[in-house]
Amino acid sequence: MKKYIIPVISWILALWACKVFLSSLPYKFSNHPDTVHIFSTIGVWLQGFLGDTLGALFVRYGAYGVGSFELLTSLVLLSPALFWLMHKVIPRWQLPSRRLLHRIGGTMASLVMAGAVFFHLFSPLGVEVLHEGKGDGGSLFYAAVSILVSGIILFLINRKPGSAAE
Repeated sequence: MKKYIIPVISWILALWACKVFLSSLPYKFSNHPDTVHIFSTIGVWLQGFLGDTLGALFVRYGAYGVGSFELLTSLVLLSPALFWLMHKVIPRWQLPSRRLLHRIGGTMASLVMAGAVFFHLFSPLGVEVLHEGKGDGGSLFYAAVSILVSGIILFLINRKPGSAAE
């Protein structure tokens, strides 16, 4: 039974992360006002620690960098499906396993969302993002926390059989 439970849980977690990451890309790559507000708030705050140049770079390019990393993470998390199809067409190809790719993708998702959680908690951005008099009810923060935890779970459940905690 475990043979089927782990992959199903792994795919559910991977698909949740990809849904959030991929649905946010149009905002990150189009200079949407909400995205500009978020990265400007963080960038201006970072200027006090990293200097005007690095803070200004984050304001200008942070959304593109984060969006690109989220796109790459989604490709890693979804690639086992493509590799499975490729293996059906050419069975002799040795392709990376779903377990390895979900472990790597889970690590990537956790890293990018650890940054998001950090900025929500420690920068002026806050848990509830307020922009133009409206708040998001904390939805961005809670999505970031859920993917941070999901990524950690993806890493843990996709370790090699016989790993220390299994």
